[in-house]
Amino acid sequence: MLELAGIIILGILAQWVAWKFKIPAILPLILIGLLVGPVSTLITVDGSKWIEPIWNGKEGLFPGDNLFYFVSLAISIILFEGGLTLKRNEIKNVGPVITKLITVGTIITFIGAGVAAYYTFNLGWKISFLFSALIIVTGPTVISPILRNIPLKKDVSAVLKWEGILIDPIGALVAVLVFEFISVGEGQAYTKTALIEFGKILLFGTTFGFTFAHALAFIIRKNWIPHYLLNVVSLSVVLLVFVESDIFAHESGLLAVVVMGLVMGNSNLPNLKELLYFKESLSVLLISMLFIVLAANINIEDMKLIYNWKTGILFLIIIFLIRPLGVFLSTRGSGLKTNEKLFISWVGPRGIVAAGIASLFGTKLVQKGVPGAEYITPLVFMVVLGTVLLNATTARPFAKMVGVFLKSSNGILMVGAGTFSRLIAKYLQDNGRHVVLIDSNKENIEAARDMSLSAEEANVFAEDLTNNVELSDIGYLMALTASKEVNQHALNRFSKQLGENGAFRLITNDEMQDTNNTPQEGLFSHTDDYINLSEVARDYPRINELELKSKEHYLENLDVLKEEREAIPLFIKDNEGELSIIPARNETMNIEAGNRLVYLGKPIELI
Repeated sequence: MLELAGIIILGILAQWVAWKFKIPAILPLILIGLLVGPVSTLITVDGSKWIEPIWNGKEGLFPGDNLFYFVSLAISIILFEGGLTLKRNEIKNVGPVITKLITVGTIITFIGAGVAAYYTFNLGWKISFLFSALIIVTGPTVISPILRNIPLKKDVSAVLKWEGILIDPIGALVAVLVFEFISVGEGQAYTKTALIEFGKILLFGTTFGFTFAHALAFIIRKNWIPHYLLNVVSLSVVLLVFVESDIFAHESGLLAVVVMGLVMGNSNLPNLKELLYFKESLSVLLISMLFIVLAANINIEDMKLIYNWKTGILFLIIIFLIRPLGVFLSTRGSGLKTNEKLFISWVGPRGIVAAGIASLFGTKLVQKGVPGAEYITPLVFMVVLGTVLLNATTARPFAKMVGVFLKSSNGILMVGAGTFSRLIAKYLQDNGRHVVLIDSNKENIEAARDMSLSAEEANVFAEDLTNNVELSDIGYLMALTASKEVNQHALNRFSKQLGENGAFRLITNDEMQDTNNTPQEGLFSHTDDYINLSEVARDYPRINELELKSKEHYLENLDVLKEEREAIPLFIKDNEGELSIIPARNETMNIEAGNRLVYLGKPIELI
């Protein structure tokens, strides 16, 4: 009981440390696991571990096959969640670069790392390619914390973000298939019988995943499950699919849950986001326990296996040859510059799926007596720890060195995607500014995307909002909702991180009535609130420009706009085309001859 409680406590502590220091959670989790596991044997008097997941095959925290059962079920839930995040429309929209990275890049990593492992460690081809399949993935849970605080060009951060999201289930699927191909023949995986067994795994895995996904989606749409039971019923169905598929075709369960997640993630379920939040919370707990247990289960002898120069050579080949080769071939002919390709090549940390499945598969193959299987777990853990440590410590200085680090964050986050927000965002985007809109209203988001705007359905009160690495170049914050509380909360929470160059909100009706108490962070005008902006955008949905002659000319025209009540000032465009937000205290703007006043609404005969 003490060991189990300790694992949970240490796991959550590691998650907190990762959040506090903005590092991938997998790093403190594995380090803690190694400390309480193999490293502790160097400290204890009798050479025992502080936490022993399994000892002598029959004793320990998970005696017998219990460790495999726990790891298998935990990995199945994690992979199901990964499948839920993969959308067909995302594959279409992310562009040819990311499509090539998850296809061409995957093939290069699979072949290159397999060949490198074969000739470096003299492993068999099957084990070598299982290793290469396991290190394909660069999951978002390890990339996001690294990139979150590095201001990058949108294209670069988007490539890394979507590569991590899309390749997670793809890499897991490749690893599952390679493992199953090794397993089915009991050392004769190229025989006709083995190929038939492999076909059965593909058939039952895809069939169970596809069938149960549609069945569960049908039940959810029919409201046959009460809301308070929805998450736990979904969890039980995932475990049922995993177990049942495994019964019909051994080792097909992981494939089944990946397919189930993919199908449900593209089914437009009304409660999908809520289900995903539940699975994310559960995954955090499972991951926290899983990686401490898996790292603790490694023996000091396993670590000694890779404590040699061969490990360093293999790691260097993966980092300096295979990853850059995959990136440069995948980005050939794209609009990315050489320095951007270099940065993408440098940032490729392996993550949770790689380490988890490696431990599961490696231990199973060792038990079956497959030659070289004992290298799988320590080698993959070495790549995971090495890449995470390398990228977590060097990504920021490397970004500065190659020139992809943005010295100024000029992107704009707009909270609220109503009619006037979309008009303003479209104008800003057409003038070369990166704009991201967020709104909890699905219709507003769809309308924004129809205008080719970057928009996300999100709640400003959600804890994971800033995990979106496409906000890495955001330096301005504009809160444009009808709610005073939401606008103020957005400023209070995100102004330091996302509003370093300016954080603004719409003024309230009360503030509009009291012209002597205009807030410093007020937007556009001290006489226009959300209602006024909405009405003007409804009647005159267009944005106009007027050339200014002087500061006095600017102030005179502001008075005209105020009297007309059918047009609202927004920005000042300088002589180089740069835009500045007009605050509610708009008389403070610096104006030069040739600047342009940008306003929303009816074209008016200005002075």
